[in-house]
Amino acid sequence: MIAEFSAKLRENIQKVIVGKNEVIDLTLIALLCEGHLLLEDVPGTGKTTLAKTIAKSLACSFQRIQFTPDLLPSDVTGIYYYNQKIQEFEFRPGPIFSQILLADEINRATPRTQSALLEAMQERQTTVDISTHKLPRPFLVMATQNPIELEGTFPLPEAQLDRFLMKIGLGYPTESEENDILLRFEQSDPLEELNSVVGPEEILAMQDRVRSIRVENSMRFYIANVCRATRSHPDIELGASPRATMALYRTCQALAAIRGREFVLPDDVKEIAPYILTHRLIIGAKTRLRGRQPQDIVAEVVDTVAVPVEA
Repeated sequence: MIAEFSAKLRENIQKVIVGKNEVIDLTLIALLCEGHLLLEDVPGTGKTTLAKTIAKSLACSFQRIQFTPDLLPSDVTGIYYYNQKIQEFEFRPGPIFSQILLADEINRATPRTQSALLEAMQERQTTVDISTHKLPRPFLVMATQNPIELEGTFPLPEAQLDRFLMKIGLGYPTESEENDILLRFEQSDPLEELNSVVGPEEILAMQDRVRSIRVENSMRFYIANVCRATRSHPDIELGASPRATMALYRTCQALAAIRGREFVLPDDVKEIAPYILTHRLIIGAKTRLRGRQPQDIVAEVVDTVAVPVEA
């Protein structure tokens, strides 16, 4: 059932997005896990187009926030204003009160504005003044950002990064893919003609069903041990949090589900772990000077942790 759901959504997305099958699958996994997605790459690689295509494929409310240095937290969450007609204060919700939120170029906003998303991403609610407001379900934040080396960007703090289920990059297309892009967009923009194929009720049903994917005890310990190994690695100053362990567990269930399986395999953990753990690790200065990157260390950890085998 989940595999059929994913295939229908994937087919619709591919009407606009050329190639990038792995990126599309990772996005579907984030949706099924009620997680949030951080898309990082250089400008012009299709980050915003992918986010808008996902939003149009889902019959959900959609809002886009263009993050800039002068954006205020109230521009995201909303404000209380005094209504002179009724002589009372009323709440005017901000764009965060939508089911699909595109936070475009999130690292161009100041840390104060970035932090306005923290409560919403973790607890699916937001507090304005002294009042707490629930957000609609499903709730998916798709944030795009340019590499931190580019001018005019602010690094996301560790607490913000930890709330993103996955961080992925699109990369440049191949020669044939770039040619297909030119042909596909030659006459018109296929995004304008794209229709939604999945509704909120179906999404919520699939999210609940993912939780029933079976994870054996040995697999559960394996997932936990992979995350725990990052906390004792000599090249890592800050390892994966328990939230990361839960994220790895849930994404393995979702990956197995979209592959048409009712159980999780060790290969699922090895495949999905780099996207879950890499952006959550802080490596030491000496490690960076040696040219080692977090993705290299994650690959090393996954290779060294003992894989459960059938008796």
